[in-house]
Amino acid sequence: MRTCRRVSKPIVAMMKDLREEDSLTKALDLLPMKEIIKEGDKVVITPNWVKNKPPYTGTVVGPCTLQRLIKYIKNFKPLKIIIATGSGGDPTPTVMNSVGYDKIIKEEKVEFIDLNYGPYVTLALGHTYIKEIQINNLIDNMDVLISFTQLKHHEEATMSGGIKNIALGWPPAEIHGFPKKKLGIHEDLHGFIVSMAQKIPIDLTIVSADKAMIGTGPSTGKSVDSKGLILAGTDPVAVDTIGARLLGFLPQAVYYLYQTYKAGIGEAKPENMELKGLTLEEAERLFSLSAYNTEIVLDKGSIKNIHGNQ
Repeated sequence: MRTCRRVSKPIVAMMKDLREEDSLTKALDLLPMKEIIKEGDKVVITPNWVKNKPPYTGTVVGPCTLQRLIKYIKNFKPLKIIIATGSGGDPTPTVMNSVGYDKIIKEEKVEFIDLNYGPYVTLALGHTYIKEIQINNLIDNMDVLISFTQLKHHEEATMSGGIKNIALGWPPAEIHGFPKKKLGIHEDLHGFIVSMAQKIPIDLTIVSADKAMIGTGPSTGKSVDSKGLILAGTDPVAVDTIGARLLGFLPQAVYYLYQTYKAGIGEAKPENMELKGLTLEEAERLFSLSAYNTEIVLDKGSIKNIHGNQ
């Protein structure tokens, strides 16, 4: 089983183009992709397919951008690319076929695995309610894990980004039920997300704000059309930290995010990150104007302390 991500340095690229898929390519070009993906790797992409709703609602990832990501990864000559996720709101094939992801998988000749089912291996967790979890054995048969999701407010997790996408996309609904609340995940959701983040390293985190969701989530909030705005990086905590700032949150406002930082899983201080592309101030301005029709910029003029105004 993988125990660490390929690149430990916290690098976050922020990019905005007219099309989300073009923004993605330009953001990835700013990252050390040859260190993340190597020839002969088994690369797993876990996209956010939480519920059977169209991408314009901000609920699930854009099909065109997922296809662009697959094509981009092929440049590094991996042995295999696998799309693997487990929807929590509807059966995964329902989401896949309704939105059109099935056509992309067929066109690109990549493999698909529904993580809501086995075969399973047992993963030990340090969670209050779930001491161990059955998880698809793909966990032991991959070299690179990519999380691709939309930026969202979330009714229980405060925000949803790259870390939560893996933490809730991998547990099987066959065991935990729809929407994966049967055995205790949501009795301590933040603790569960931290426990999963400690066990499952994410090598590349992609969080799109092109169609984000505010108000509440993961599927019933207001869609925000920040055309082309996307984040990508080597450190899931760093990427989600930047995503949280777009939503107006410093790290401690998102309990699981602050705890993953405290646990040493990643970096939550932007001043310690290598930020590329747009400046943090530019990204915050662009998103807030799209979401609220007014500028709400946490880091105006300089990066705010991790604990904010003292």
